[in-house]
Amino acid sequence: MSRDAVIQEIERHFDSGAFHADLARRVAIPTESQNPDRRPVLYQYLNAEIGPALAGLGYRWEVLENPVAGGPPFLVAERHEGDHLPTVLTYGHGDVVRGQEEQWTKGKGPWQLDLDGERIYGRGTADNKGQHTINLAAIAAVLKLRGRLGFNSRILIDMGEEVGSPGLDAFCAAHRDRLASDVLIGSDGPRLQPGQPTLYMGTRGAFNFDLTIDLRQGGHHSGNWGGLLANPGILMAHALASLTSPTGAIRVPEWRPAPMTNSVRAALSGLIVDGGEDGPEIDPDWGEPGMSPAERVFGWNSFEVLAMRTGNPDKPVNAIPPRATAHCQIRYVVGSDPEEFLPALRRWFDAHGFPMVQVSRSRGEAAPATRLDPEHPWVVWTADSVERTLGRRPALLPNLGGTLPNHAFALTLATPTVWVPHSYASCSQHAPDEHMLAPIAREGLRMMAGIFWDLGEPGTPARAA
Repeated sequence: MSRDAVIQEIERHFDSGAFHADLARRVAIPTESQNPDRRPVLYQYLNAEIGPALAGLGYRWEVLENPVAGGPPFLVAERHEGDHLPTVLTYGHGDVVRGQEEQWTKGKGPWQLDLDGERIYGRGTADNKGQHTINLAAIAAVLKLRGRLGFNSRILIDMGEEVGSPGLDAFCAAHRDRLASDVLIGSDGPRLQPGQPTLYMGTRGAFNFDLTIDLRQGGHHSGNWGGLLANPGILMAHALASLTSPTGAIRVPEWRPAPMTNSVRAALSGLIVDGGEDGPEIDPDWGEPGMSPAERVFGWNSFEVLAMRTGNPDKPVNAIPPRATAHCQIRYVVGSDPEEFLPALRRWFDAHGFPMVQVSRSRGEAAPATRLDPEHPWVVWTADSVERTLGRRPALLPNLGGTLPNHAFALTLATPTVWVPHSYASCSQHAPDEHMLAPIAREGLRMMAGIFWDLGEPGTPARAA
């Protein structure tokens, strides 16, 4: 059997409806990790669906408890074909956000797969059941035609990604030998554009914090006290405005990353960010001046005000409020020091006349930034495999603009990480009407079948090493 034959086999798998049948079963299992009542369903997904599917492919699998008390479970599976062969780790998550059943306007609701033109509706189709279903189907196609993979395969399914993957980092540390691999090839997140195959090699970090101005007890009549009492809402607005230019360029020096390396700048050159027909239009003059949109979202830091409150926005009254709050976030790339973000902010506010602003870190740990150099051998090898399958070069993103638990693999396991996403930015993955695009799914199957076939051939970086 040949590489071309495995591509044809995976195309038949999609065109016959077999892929849709597998995904429909998985979507029908309501694995809402944000809903405590669904905890037994998380185990059901692993024990009744994914585990048996992997057993049929010759994997040994086990469901393991989270090192965090009450945390969602993990599934670890392995197919070992030889000590001399490369070992590849594949990651996916089987949990989803809440179904939001009453808000769906398209498809048949969150728990029933529905095809409408090019859209495949259902909760988890894009994030992440559809993506790991693609990867498992590609592995199955290689086994069917070759009879073996030609490499050792380890698979980790996380059932808590939508609640921040609690315990994943500790789990990887505790099972380091069991998960050790030459490379991680996983799938999550969106492509750069719907029609452009994409690889990314890390994620921006996320650092959330809260600002509070608390001036006095209770509100006071705006007619009697207006012009006499400081308004915390106005003070908060000016404090926030001091942090960036009017067009969003970061002013706090310690929040600005080191200049992009030549390899990162070269990888981002000419890339166009496009969320598809339902995506928002990019504001061309927003953010760091002199940078392209791709450089601003994949190569630089951004500061966002996610929520603000003063007084009672739902029922305003004629009173000067006593308090104002803002919930903020910094998305940051490798080369930034998140431990310096808040001390730098304190110094900035004190120097610019805002000592009344209280600064506190939000609950939860910061998700560290990760990045694999676009010129790393595993990146070059994977891009070559994709180009061989599709006849065109994928976009190479040094890191995703968003955040995934990639640090558990890149830092804790010290594994090179290459992600091949099978979704797009306007897939509504955390909203009603979540969907996967059929052309992306079919192309994703072809790419992954090619990658998994090539991993069993001579010439991988692990074999060269």
